[in-house]
Parts: sequence; C-alpha cells; structure tokens
Amino acid sequence: MSLEFSFPKELQDLQKRARSVAEEGVKKFGSYPDSWINGYSKEFSKILANEGWLGMTWPKEHGGGGRPGIERMVVAEEMIRVGAPIAASWIADRQMGPSICNYGSEEQQKRFLPGMLSGETTWCIGMSEPDSGSDLASLTTSAERDGSDFIINGQKIWTSLAAISDYCYLIVRTANDGPPHKGLSEIIVPMDQEGIEIRPIVDSVNNQHFCEIFFTDVRVSETNLVGEENRAFAQTMSQLEHERGGIDRLMSNRPLYDEACRVADRSDPLIRQEIAKLEIGYRLGRLLVYQGALGQLPSGFSAGTKCFCTEHEQRVSDFAARVLGAKALAGSSIAEAICYAPAYTIQGGTSDIMRNILGERVLGLPREPRAK
Repeated sequence: MSLEFSFPKELQDLQKRARSVAEEGVKKFGSYPDSWINGYSKEFSKILANEGWLGMTWPKEHGGGGRPGIERMVVAEEMIRVGAPIAASWIADRQMGPSICNYGSEEQQKRFLPGMLSGETTWCIGMSEPDSGSDLASLTTSAERDGSDFIINGQKIWTSLAAISDYCYLIVRTANDGPPHKGLSEIIVPMDQEGIEIRPIVDSVNNQHFCEIFFTDVRVSETNLVGEENRAFAQTMSQLEHERGGIDRLMSNRPLYDEACRVADRSDPLIRQEIAKLEIGYRLGRLLVYQGALGQLPSGFSAGTKCFCTEHEQRVSDFAARVLGAKALAGSSIAEAICYAPAYTIQGGTSDIMRNILGERVLGLPREPRAK
C-alpha cells in the first residue's frame, strides 16, 4: 500500500491555470517582492475577479464561490511564488470579506461585498497603535456615540495600504468599563471622510505600504458598525485566524529563494544539504497552511503556522544572503528582500506573542502569575 501526496487532477489543473495567469500578470504589471502587500494593481485584481478567484471561499449566498479553502491557497501560492501584484484585493479577500459575511448586517453585505468581489475596492485594517502593537486589547482609539453616528478620535500605525485604500476596517474602543478586551467594536470607515490624515511610512528597504492614520472627530454612521457594539474582541480574534494562517506567511520571499537556488553551487554538499532543509521547511509549512484551510487544526493554531512559516522565511533570507554574496548588491530588489526578512516575525503579531497564544489557548498551559 502506498500513500499519494500529489494533488488530485482538479487541483493540478487549477494550479496550472493559476500559474499561467500569475506569469502573464507579471509580464503585464511587473513582479514584486512580498507581492501581497507591495504589488498594487487594480487591473490585475479585476483579472482575478474574472477568473472567480476573489471570494473563492465565501458563501454563495453572498456572491462568493463557496469553494474549499485549499483551492484559494493553491491559487494564492502561485501568485506569490512569482510576485504577481495581488495587494489591491488581498486584504479584503483574505480577511474583511469573511468578517462581513459572518458578522455584518444584510445591508452591509449588499453594500460592501460586491466591490470586493469585483476587485474594485481596496481595504486596510486599523489595528495596531503606537502604544498598542501585539497587545490589541490595550488600544485607545475611541468611537463615541453622537446620536446615530460615531465620532472617532485616535491614531493607528503600521496600517498597510492605508494611503490607497477605499475603506478601513477599524478596531476602536467604544466603552472603558471592565477588562481591557471588553468595550471594543469594529467600524467600517470610508477613507475619504473629513478628519482623516494619512502619513505613509517608508521603511528601511523603501517599501511604502505602511502608514500612520490620524482620526480627528471623524463622523461615521452607526450603520457601519459590524457585529455587536463593545463585543468585537472575539470577532477580531476570528479574523486574525485568517491573517496568520495563510500561504502568504510562507511564500512572501519565495522569489528570493528561487533566485538563490538558480546561482547556488550545487556541487557543494553543504549547499545541497541546506537546500534540502529549506525544501523540507516549505513542505512542512505548506502542510500546516493546507491543514488550516481544510479545518484540520485546533482553534488558535494559526499562531503556530505563522510562527513556523515566518521563521522559515528568515532562514530563506539567510541562505540567500550567503549564497548570493556580493551579487545581492547588484539588484536592489534582492538586497531589499534580504534586508526585509526580520519584519516577517513581527508583522501580524510577534513570534513571542504567537508562542504565548499556543501555550495558553492551544496547549492550555498555566499563565505565569503577575508580579504584585
């Protein structure tokens, strides 16, 4: 008896089609490192929409494809593998669409989902704050009731794509009673509202997707509140499962790995051994992502997937730097991809936080008592 680890024919066909579309997209619109946050192209998003690859896993009653999560991962892997520009629709497809499907009102679903599915609208997520990074429950950006509106004040930081987004899915504090994780709400904020100031952040490798957002008396209708007021912490944790367990956390710098393998001296047994270790890492990471997409992992385990996959991406970068040596300086995109690698284990929640989540929520380990 033998085990068959290859895809069934329908997934192989999907993989081939996705690879063809991705390669054609690169020819037309360019290839990008970390293309799911750097490769912005509305035109390519519309191509994805025409293929039925936006909202693939969303329920059919909301306009989605109702397809298994593994199919979305297969398509996304081929896109990121070659650096196809998918950033314009990535966050909405991965995270915001499922959140609105699960928690949004019928009016919100009819209003916001079609633009996501067509690739017309770009979304960002307002989570982190200057003094509230991985500790989401400590955020202070406020939304106070004023009749049938909310008045929003505060600041968000590290908000990818804010400068080119149509909407921000904003996590705010609507009450201050009780424990820190209580009193949080999710509100959809149109980015053209008066009182919003966006300041792009240019990072050390010249990426410009990060932004600061300042909200000063921004007025938003209560009809943009998603789910229950003051009880959004569980909603936010649910959407973070989508963010942390995806194929983007494994494949972001795959083009860098392919370039390093292309020039590596494979007659060197140590180089061959290192390539073998990284190939094993890709396979293990892919299995974790696929198991998550198939619902075969326990709740909260996306933290483990993110931890393993992003640390693997750093190992890829270290390997590429050693193999390419001075050649890495010949092309700016290669040097940028190598220098950017430390960010992988920080964005989306640090590895330390991910290990805490695994210990407390998955393994059920006791918390260390706080010092008095």
